[in-house]
Amino acid sequence: MEYQALAKDILGHVGGKENIVSLVHCATRLRFKLKDAQHADAEGLKKNPGVIMVVESGGQFQVVIGNHVHDVWQAVCQEAGLADDAPAAEIKGEKTSLGGQLIDIVSGIFTPFIGVLAASGILKGILALAVVCGWLTTDSGTYKIWFATSDALFFFFPLVLGYTAGKKFGGNPFITMVIGGALVHPTMIQAFEASQQAGAAANAFLAIPVTWFNYSSSVIPIILAAWVSCWLEKQGNKCLPSAMKNFFAPLICLGLTVPLTFLVIGPVATWLSQMLANSYQWIYVLAPWLAGAAMGAVWQVCVIFGLHWGLVPLMINNLAVLGHDSMLPMLLPAVMGQVGAASGVFLRTRDTRLKMLAGSSVTAGIFGITEPAVYGVNLPLRRPFIFGCVAGAVGGAIVGFADTHVYSFGFGNIFTIAQMIPPGGVDATLWGGIAGMVVALVLSCVLTLIAGMPASPATAPVTANVDEGTVLSPMRGTVLALDQVPDATFASGLLGQGAAIIPADNKVIAPFAGEVASIFATKHAIGLLSDSGIEVLIHVGIDTVKLDGKPFTAHVKVGDKIQPGDLLLEFDRQAILDAGYDLATPIIISNSDDYRAVETVAATAVEAGAPLLCVSHQ
Repeated sequence: MEYQALAKDILGHVGGKENIVSLVHCATRLRFKLKDAQHADAEGLKKNPGVIMVVESGGQFQVVIGNHVHDVWQAVCQEAGLADDAPAAEIKGEKTSLGGQLIDIVSGIFTPFIGVLAASGILKGILALAVVCGWLTTDSGTYKIWFATSDALFFFFPLVLGYTAGKKFGGNPFITMVIGGALVHPTMIQAFEASQQAGAAANAFLAIPVTWFNYSSSVIPIILAAWVSCWLEKQGNKCLPSAMKNFFAPLICLGLTVPLTFLVIGPVATWLSQMLANSYQWIYVLAPWLAGAAMGAVWQVCVIFGLHWGLVPLMINNLAVLGHDSMLPMLLPAVMGQVGAASGVFLRTRDTRLKMLAGSSVTAGIFGITEPAVYGVNLPLRRPFIFGCVAGAVGGAIVGFADTHVYSFGFGNIFTIAQMIPPGGVDATLWGGIAGMVVALVLSCVLTLIAGMPASPATAPVTANVDEGTVLSPMRGTVLALDQVPDATFASGLLGQGAAIIPADNKVIAPFAGEVASIFATKHAIGLLSDSGIEVLIHVGIDTVKLDGKPFTAHVKVGDKIQPGDLLLEFDRQAILDAGYDLATPIIISNSDDYRAVETVAATAVEAGAPLLCVSHQ
């Protein structure tokens, strides 16, 4: 029940369950495929404290949750009545760019098992480390069992990809899984091994010559075969009588697609796989340090927009064709660059909440989950994110120059070090990879400590001697320009100049020394008068007068004297959100006409008690 309220809010802001075509999740994100993206309210969803960020990319509506995304996904599925094994539906008339379609297909196919994929790669790396350190030998029973565990997913890739590709393409996933099973069937592997021997007899299917390949660990052949099978299945379902569909449609798919795969799709896809791997290798060899610098600089930007999924099949394809991959090691400095920047914020800031957020982000980032660090710490402060990308470029250049590779798939994290150990033992390529990672981590941390957090009204400590023309922030949250408030009366400035805050907690404190001038009967708004004559109206939420005061508690009464920081009101944020009201809270200088100017001096994020507005006298 812990995530039910969050699930309800997410469903409400994506347009309801009737607007959802499909839903999957990766390491940190819910990935929605929506019927109509215009019915989704990304800005409203961002206001929920349980949501780190909302990204619309690759034809997907992506809600960044964090490490507990699986629990939230289960709550959303339960709330919306979504079946885990339901095939993706088609959206008629949808227009998406080719790049967007590609990213959507790749993420839809790989996302369901991405955690197991990363875990298998990490286990392979740990086994390599154990062998190098002499803890295990390759002929021991312990090694063989764990090796089979770590290698099973990669060896039987066509089965797993057959299932997920079948779901993604809207067909019966068990049919496409059987097609994948045929590709790695022992009979087919034996036929491939026999064809490699000198003088081996040629094989044919209905007098058509067959070129044998080892499709274990392959990626592209089964995805193309799954698409063909799903297309055949749809055509068969249109033409066949309903009484014959259940067994004749699968029969047609299997009877045609499997031979077609061995005769045409497989060889063409294998050639394409080899061409992609060799083309990448050719580009990489030209200037590996430049490739590393580019990947280290832009990887986190790609992650922000969900574009990184386009590179995942290429990394896996490199491993299947070449036996190693040089792209993943170049991405590790990009990850550690953001971790180092968050570490710099942790060491520099005096803000307790920001320090806690940065500290937890560092821990998650070390294990490859960078969204909390990027969205929660570095990107809002801007400079730390930039420093993280710069440090990632420097570290990536070092990794590229060292010609570091990984020998199993995973995601950039501390365990990638074990995956970089060459089969022949430790060498300079491993130390180059470690050096690039450490340089990125330290450089971004140092840059952030030196220049990543310039003093600003939102982060500087508030002193007791506040200028009489300064209005402090009555709450912690995100600052909005007044014209962005979803209420024409406030946005027009009719009631006065000021700003608005989307609150991050449930308290309203006094923004100056003065007295309480008025409190609405519904306790959703309060009027204040400073000792210097500034009149302020604090209105918690939009249209919250309709709640009849239920989520609000007043701690002062009219005429009470107040000092900066005194508690004025408390409110139930979740109750207001559940009732469907916007939390944007205007802070208005009611007597703006008495002043020459009213300026917002806070940054995007503001702490309660930090300067928010400044009034200039006539």
